[in-house]
Amino acid sequence: MSERVVIFIDGSNFYHGFKNNIGTKDIDFLKFARKLARRRKLVRVYYYNAPADINCDKEKYWKQQEFFDKLRKFPNFELVLVRLQKRVVNEKPIYTIKGDDVYLATHLIVLAYNDAYDTAILVSGDADFIPAIKAVQAKGKQVENYYFMKGGSWHLRHECDNSVLMDENFMEGCLEG
Repeated sequence: MSERVVIFIDGSNFYHGFKNNIGTKDIDFLKFARKLARRRKLVRVYYYNAPADINCDKEKYWKQQEFFDKLRKFPNFELVLVRLQKRVVNEKPIYTIKGDDVYLATHLIVLAYNDAYDTAILVSGDADFIPAIKAVQAKGKQVENYYFMKGGSWHLRHECDNSVLMDENFMEGCLEG
């Protein structure tokens, strides 16, 4: 039987990591998912994020909606949208994504306990996922971490069974165009 993988993408973490390490190029997420899965059976891809505030920047909001629509059309992709919390500090709006880490960690654990995958592929640099990773590993599952140099957590990488740096060479076959 072929090894089954599920990919969990921390959308905001990925976006900022990609922007800070690679640049502003567009990614073909279908190619990206296939590259991460390699020759293994790709069960599902989960992408976690929050919609931008349309009242703050209409252009950014609609561009993001187009991106979300594209993800929804990919086979075996599930877009998990959470809420964007707005606070005003010094008369300027500050936005924080709320709930994405909890949803990702919950899916990671529940799917492991339901035996939906053999290997979880976590695309994030956030060490907050370490307790969930330990729970999944205790169930006998493997966890791979794909990370960017800037923004990646040493602790997260060393808790996972395998970790892979996503640099320009790695991302080369995943860009649109």
